[in-house]
Amino acid sequence: MVSVGVFVGLIVAVVVRSVGGIHGQNRALIDSKQRSVFQSGVVTILSKSHADRNVYPSAGVLFVHVLEREYFKGEFPPYPKAGDSSNDPITFNTNLKGYPDRPGWLRYIQRTPHSDGVLYGSPTAEHVGKPTIIEITAYNKRTFETARHNLVINIMSTEEFPLPYQAEFFIKNMNVEEMLASEVLGDFLGAVKNVWQPERLNAINITSALDRGGRVPLPINDLKEGVYVMVGADVQFSSCLREVETPQNQLRCSQEMEPVISCDKKFRAQFNIDWCKISLVDITKVVPVHSNRPDPGTGVLPDIGEYNPPSELLKSRDYFADFLITLAVPSAVALVLFIILGYSMCCRREGVIQLVHHSSIQKSTKELRSMSKNREISWPLSTLPVFHPVSGEVVPPIHPDNYETTSMPLMQTQTFKYHSSSPLVNGIPEERKVAEALNL
Repeated sequence: MVSVGVFVGLIVAVVVRSVGGIHGQNRALIDSKQRSVFQSGVVTILSKSHADRNVYPSAGVLFVHVLEREYFKGEFPPYPKAGDSSNDPITFNTNLKGYPDRPGWLRYIQRTPHSDGVLYGSPTAEHVGKPTIIEITAYNKRTFETARHNLVINIMSTEEFPLPYQAEFFIKNMNVEEMLASEVLGDFLGAVKNVWQPERLNAINITSALDRGGRVPLPINDLKEGVYVMVGADVQFSSCLREVETPQNQLRCSQEMEPVISCDKKFRAQFNIDWCKISLVDITKVVPVHSNRPDPGTGVLPDIGEYNPPSELLKSRDYFADFLITLAVPSAVALVLFIILGYSMCCRREGVIQLVHHSSIQKSTKELRSMSKNREISWPLSTLPVFHPVSGEVVPPIHPDNYETTSMPLMQTQTFKYHSSSPLVNGIPEERKVAEALNL
């Protein structure tokens, strides 16, 4: 009985140990899985922030790449969780790897930090087969974090490049970022294809009106900047597109009036096209202009042998004559001119004549003053006291303020005392009376 109890106890211990071992293995397996998941998450984030995205546009066809803000939000720490709707302002900086700016054919636009950025342009045949690496740096303006990855553009060649018939439309009610949307651009190409009926139709380029010298619209009535859209096709222009070239429509355009186009109603619902600015180009009839450039050569100088320096026996050149011609002659001319100017200013002054003139005026003034002192003139009667004829009282002289001075004579009556022995007649010398009588 005791042996049976011992046997049962051993069996229970083995079972418990096996269960504990299985539980420990499961726990270790769970921990290892969690560690692997965490490590894989870190690797995914790193690969996401440093991944290179490859695109394959065609030469001569419009290339559009949208820089989505949602894609870059997951690269800014702290990394958002699924369903997190943060609206941080994010801006982008794009440049060619190793250079401060983008290639000439590639342009970038982002209207606000809360909208997606767009890279667009039309690659040329010169870049076919050459990978173009664009560095894209995203800036989170709230957290000041940055994220960067590369965009590798592999330009492919296309058949029938370029398309022989190209038309450029000016759409007045669109901005560039609105026109670059795939839905809007697809609707426009569909309308053009309905009018043109080509077998192949591609968007070649899109340009803002501001890049063509247009003016920034006023922020009223939801005005747009306007955009130029160039499309290419493999068939000739339709009769509807040719209506712009008629004399009647050309006259209306010169008078700033809307031309009459039969197919305008197919665009009017969504696109307001300025038909006076449409451009139709037939590349097959364009005369190519070739500039005659000289052969640049290999850039290696021809072999002319060893360098033969000049001999040491050569005489040194005398620069004394050059020194005289360069410095001495102008200095001598300047000295002569200085002497002439000094003589004319200091030695040819006319101050003596002016002094004589002023001295004569002063002398005349003194003579007049001395003559006025020598005159024996009696005082004017108006300044002497008079007697009242009735009362005999002394009456003061009339003051100028007590009577009207406008009726007084300019010369006051004066009595001159003549020191002569001739008799007086009524207070006047007799000789003077005789002279007055003779004059009468």
